[in-house]
Amino acid sequence: MDEKNSTLQVLIANERDDRLDLVTETVVALGHEVVARSIDLEDLGPLSRRVDADVALIGIGLDGDHALQMISAVVQEAACPVIALLDADDPAMITEAAKRGVFAYVILNGRPQDLENALDITLRRFAEFMNLQGAFGRRALIEQAKGILMARNGIDATAAYELLKHQSQATGRKLVDIAESVTQSYLLMPPPAAREERPVPQRSAT
Repeated sequence: MDEKNSTLQVLIANERDDRLDLVTETVVALGHEVVARSIDLEDLGPLSRRVDADVALIGIGLDGDHALQMISAVVQEAACPVIALLDADDPAMITEAAKRGVFAYVILNGRPQDLENALDITLRRFAEFMNLQGAFGRRALIEQAKGILMARNGIDATAAYELLKHQSQATGRKLVDIAESVTQSYLLMPPPAAREERPVPQRSAT
């Protein structure tokens, strides 16, 4: 989301029904849309992918190691950034949750604006992370395509890049899309095995 006041698609998960209602009311009051609610924290990952949520608000009401293990599972499986919702200010829990990848946390008895600020900060951080990951992925894809062209055509890296660039300009497609086509073609049609030289038949002397 580029604009702070954009409507967010929010998934809310909490093991307590009363907390679900409280957070739902806050999110709706802030002008966002609740796309799904769940009391089963273990279902968060698949559910976030099904509803295409922008952010997941996860109430952590469990204690000790069980809570931290649940946070780890949620962060690893969720298809969107996660904000932990805590019942009270717990520095130790916050530190451990941060180590496990939670993007932000909010105290549930705080002001509604605190939740809005956390949503904004979390989504900005998540967008920056995804942009960085995308840049690394595009660069790696182009380098892979260059390597394929170098091996296939017996050319150097500069010439391989120029081939990609020329095809991009000629077709009006992005350079990374051309690189992806090259790598996909290579996977579908691997280089043929070197043909074995067959001995030339010798005519028998008559």
